[in-house]
Amino acid sequence: MKLRSTVLAAATAAAALSSALVGPAAYAQAKEQFFPVLVYRTGAYAPNGVPWANGFVDYLKLTNARGGINGVKVSWEECETGYATDRGVECYERLKGKNGGATMFHPLSTGITFALTEKAPVDKIPLVTAGYGRSESQDGGVFKWNFPLAGTYWVAADVLIQHIAKQEGGFDKLKGKKIALVYHDSPFGKEPIPLLQERAAMHGYQLSLLPVAPPGVEQKATWLQIRQQRPDYVVAPEIFITA
Repeated sequence: MKLRSTVLAAATAAAALSSALVGPAAYAQAKEQFFPVLVYRTGAYAPNGVPWANGFVDYLKLTNARGGINGVKVSWEECETGYATDRGVECYERLKGKNGGATMFHPLSTGITFALTEKAPVDKIPLVTAGYGRSESQDGGVFKWNFPLAGTYWVAADVLIQHIAKQEGGFDKLKGKKIALVYHDSPFGKEPIPLLQERAAMHGYQLSLLPVAPPGVEQKATWLQIRQQRPDYVVAPEIFITA
């Protein structure tokens, strides 16, 4: 369900952002809008990447079948990243000026998003991230070319802490509690850490940080630590998904 909703959010954002960036007069002259499609159909995370790529491309095909965006058809080209940041940057550089210029980029990787955040303002190409990416890019005054949609990792982590506080009877009841974060040792996995540390300072709970090495298959040592530490709560939001 998360994957399906992410695909829909990203595809809808692509159409909405394209419509917002290009006015009616430009639409009258434009022949098509070009969308680079960064995918990871290969590599350790392909089981997640393949259905996402299929769904996103199907949505673009459906958009054309329904007449395009305000009558303008869309074109696209896939570029395989294998979920590697360097390959994602290569895809960006190769596709940003193709077919009249990229309408936007949806990096589909937090690591790639970080790498492209400095390039986007120079090239004036929007970076759309649906539920992943660089959390502080919510500050549009600073990150003017990042468009984080459907929340961020900070939002997700904060919701988890709010839920725990509710279970305990209020934020004041978190003092002295032990909360362990089991996280994927990668850019996206580390994103919740600053938020959880800030909340720990505010409410007095003890935070343990327990990384799991990519791709996340081997977790035995981590859960042995959990068994030894016996935390009150274990938060493991990003072990089995990638973005």
